[in-house]
Amino acid sequence: MPRTPRASAAILNRSDMGSTAVTLADVVAALPLPSVAINAEERITVLNAPAEDLLGKGLLGRHFVTALRQPGLVEAVERCLAGAGPCQARFTSTGGEHGTTYDVSLRPVGDHGIVLLSFNDVTEMAQAGQMRRDFVANVSHELRTPLTALIGFIETLQGPARDDTAARERFLGIMAQEAERMNRLVGELLSLSRVEAEERVRPEAPIDVRDVLRGTLRNLGPLAVDSNVTLAPTLGDAPALVLGDADQLVQVFTNLIENAIKYGGRDNRVEISLKRTGHDPAMRGPAVHVSVRDHGPGIDAIHLPRLTERFYRVDSHRSRALGGTGLGLAIVKHIMNRHRGRLKITSTPGEGAEFRVILPMKPGSD
Repeated sequence: MPRTPRASAAILNRSDMGSTAVTLADVVAALPLPSVAINAEERITVLNAPAEDLLGKGLLGRHFVTALRQPGLVEAVERCLAGAGPCQARFTSTGGEHGTTYDVSLRPVGDHGIVLLSFNDVTEMAQAGQMRRDFVANVSHELRTPLTALIGFIETLQGPARDDTAARERFLGIMAQEAERMNRLVGELLSLSRVEAEERVRPEAPIDVRDVLRGTLRNLGPLAVDSNVTLAPTLGDAPALVLGDADQLVQVFTNLIENAIKYGGRDNRVEISLKRTGHDPAMRGPAVHVSVRDHGPGIDAIHLPRLTERFYRVDSHRSRALGGTGLGLAIVKHIMNRHRGRLKITSTPGEGAEFRVILPMKPGSD
């Protein structure tokens, strides 16, 4: 009498070294991935602990559709049970803040009429793919706008405005601005690429953050004068040593102070303060805190979590008018990751914004 599918699930194989039976349940329980076995009667006959964590408890013996409700996966199970051979499907868990994406591998277990499903978490790969697609779309959009403007002005100068001196000067000025905008965008894209490539390599050079800030303030002095903005540094007398990359830290503070000057508004004040702390919980030890605070219109709380996203702008028209590319804070975030530091942003609409950089202090310098 042939075995039934349920009976065949009980004994998967017998060891040649002895009489100990290895059951399908033993094998599935040993698998590190969430795994589920479904028999020919379309019932869940075995599932391991990770699968229970993913799909829920009390599923043993129930029809598989009660646990796997997503059409693509249900169809793949049915095909595999019908003898179509190995299949692949995608499963998305809605638990947690952002959900989790799994690639599900479906394989028949011998000729027992059983299908084994293994769930492989590919959330990071899926997110990386989406980020690449978004990135290409954003870059294309950011470049298309100034390119369209340049093409339009060139056509106008070649045609109707060929002999209009005033129009030619005005259009050439706008074309220069758009070309400079594209140049800044390409430069920041290259900078972002370099920062990302080095993100896992921790810098080892001792840097006094005060020196970096002094140099940055000197460089930004003319911009502050043009905007009638007062830069008010409070850096202290004691060295603030960190292990860092001086050029990248200049990039961080240039971005933050320049943003404060531009977005804080004319005829205003930007305060730059540095302090040392003996123990910072986030750094788990001594740290250097650098605060850049403006007194401009501030930022609504809804925007704060997204400010370090690539190309994210609170006010896209104003940002473009001020020369922003939407990449500056993304670069700052990656530099902070490389330095094992933190960037904290707080703001109250109408009361300005504060950008605080926290860096672990060089060991032995406290």
